[in-house]
Amino acid sequence: MCDKSALRGALSRGEGGCGPDPYTDRVTADSPLVPSVGQAVLHLFCHVPAPPAFSAHALRGAVASARAEGYQVVPAALLGHKADLGLMVLGPDLWRLRRLQSEVQRAGAVPVASYVSLTEISEYAAGVPEEMRQARLFPQLPPEGKRAFCFYPMSKRRTADYNWYSLDFEHRKELMVGHGRVGRTFHGRILQVITGSTGLDEFEWGVTLFGVHPDDLKDCVYEMRFDEASAHYAEFGPFYTGMVGELDTVLAAITDGTA
Repeated sequence: MCDKSALRGALSRGEGGCGPDPYTDRVTADSPLVPSVGQAVLHLFCHVPAPPAFSAHALRGAVASARAEGYQVVPAALLGHKADLGLMVLGPDLWRLRRLQSEVQRAGAVPVASYVSLTEISEYAAGVPEEMRQARLFPQLPPEGKRAFCFYPMSKRRTADYNWYSLDFEHRKELMVGHGRVGRTFHGRILQVITGSTGLDEFEWGVTLFGVHPDDLKDCVYEMRFDEASAHYAEFGPFYTGMVGELDTVLAAITDGTA
């Protein structure tokens, strides 16, 4: 173990502290980088050019390889001009997520937006039953019968009038309990996956919604915006909307059946 006083002295002399770090010296791209709790999550939103610039075969191989290693890959055909293909990827190792991203790009898909986050247990949900804890840290996706898809990032507002982080914990917990109560009225219509991204991306959370019908997505977001935790304290980023399906179904929709 490195003696702290010796370390301070070495650093003050411009020396290298306590010598080589046996951990960092052996870290390579093959060394997994995993969260201490939960899973890493990567959302990729891509434009897909026409063949031969895009290889559906190569994309299928990249997704199959990740799935064979236990990673979940949820494909979605997106609506609107922002992107064609959405991939939500969940798994333990950030290096593996990066490799999949590279393989997607080599297949010819062009990322136009992305989001990096981690599954988490909210500080306001401490003590939830173990079954709920596992569902939040290790969600099994996509949920059966919920093909409508929506993703958006959000943060808590920090303004002079409404600063979430100036509220005490009990007040914040009270607001979030009420917020969750509204969300639970959509049980059976919506599955909500909230992942944490503070320090990892531009917003503080990523919100992924899976709905039975597209208007379930609309109704859920609309109703929850009236709740005080959202009405006063929420800031939202861009929305990406589409349909979840088997990879071949999604590719056929994106490429007009030519993939």
